[in-house]
Amino acid sequence: MVIKKRCLLWDWTNTANLPHAIEKINFSGPLCSVANWNAWAPPELKARLPFRPTVRGMDQLTDSNEWAMISNNDHEMIHFFNEPERAGISPQKAAEMWKEKMVPLRKTTGKKIIGPGCASDPGGDDWLEEFMSLVQAQNEPPDFLSLHYYGPDANAAIRYLEKMHAKYPELPVVVSEIASISRDKKEVFSFTAQLANWMDQCPWVLEYALFGCMAKVADDFVSPEAQLMNSDGTLRYLMHKLMNEQPMTGL
Repeated sequence: MVIKKRCLLWDWTNTANLPHAIEKINFSGPLCSVANWNAWAPPELKARLPFRPTVRGMDQLTDSNEWAMISNNDHEMIHFFNEPERAGISPQKAAEMWKEKMVPLRKTTGKKIIGPGCASDPGGDDWLEEFMSLVQAQNEPPDFLSLHYYGPDANAAIRYLEKMHAKYPELPVVVSEIASISRDKKEVFSFTAQLANWMDQCPWVLEYALFGCMAKVADDFVSPEAQLMNSDGTLRYLMHKLMNEQPMTGL
């Protein structure tokens, strides 16, 4: 039986520049959902997988059009904030907006809210700890713990995920971004296979997203070898393995 835990991180620029590329995606394999760091669903998705809208920052809460896209839809789960500690949003402000906007939305619609996805560094961990203490004091924790991880070592990645789960054991985990940053192709494939196979079998990981399906490398930090798409929109070998193979193998 296919285990469906893999989220497709479909970059928002694909919608304008390469919408046809999505037709090469295997929607009947291990993929379970799609996210694009935005409130709006990619029209080219055509509802072939569940979409996870993202409250990326304050704009999605304060702009009426953005909030309408977040609140008026049939999407089951919503991401709340993407690396807010790097966007100048304090844990206190985030908890305030959580209480004002997200808690009422959850109560009126039954939507599940994925907590803030912070970077896996001391700044991100400290921000998340403060936010979680504030919303737990409200007695309104998120439904899922969101985690990010980038690094070259698969075992270190697993240790980090286990550490964070042990800190918040009552919350299932959504790994909303993860990837190897090694520049060595074989190492990237090995990292991806080891993590995917481990997360597929991990009972407290709900779903996970490999970064990322986009035509251009996002920045100098992420590895070109971890890209899932070429600049012309064709899918790379790693993407073919991710959407078809279970268990995954390296090179």
